[in-house]
Amino acid sequence: MTADRFLSFFVPQDIGPMVKVVVVAPAIYLMVILFVRIAGKRSTSQMNNFDWIVTVALGSITGSTIILEDVSLARGALAIALLLALQVALTRWVRRSSLVARTVEASPTVLFSNGRFHDEEMERERVSRSEVYSAVREDGMADMSQIAFVILENDASFSVLTKSVAASGDALDSLREREGATGMPERKAP
Repeated sequence: MTADRFLSFFVPQDIGPMVKVVVVAPAIYLMVILFVRIAGKRSTSQMNNFDWIVTVALGSITGSTIILEDVSLARGALAIALLLALQVALTRWVRRSSLVARTVEASPTVLFSNGRFHDEEMERERVSRSEVYSAVREDGMADMSQIAFVILENDASFSVLTKSVAASGDALDSLREREGATGMPERKAP
């Protein structure tokens, strides 16, 4: 292998595409930062399904804009701005319509309550007992008899509620109202 051939692996003959990457990568990076700041914290928060899809698409568009010669900076920026605008519009619509919310967002699922695992729900959500135990340990608990609920939230995080916490408060009302919710105690008056 000659030195020229070896160097051609690192320094392409046509330097034009490399210049595009050097110019476009910082520009699209700054645009993504600007657009995400405009769209708000939700764009980078723990994600529900729709947020995850938008995040993956943003990465794909950003990469395509940087690497592909036929994707201009303006087209990439427009696609990113459009996706973030759709995300903002959909989240506002979800807040205003329970039908849209039920359609777009996953609902929390009770995986453990009243000393028993809800195996049917765990199977449907593809969650193992060891994952539930892990969530309990992460919350600093070791005794399952102290646990009232382990809930798989709509962003795929776990909520672990002790019996003393679960007996009061209104954060569980949405689960109580949900059709088919099992193991939910009646809310105690304050």
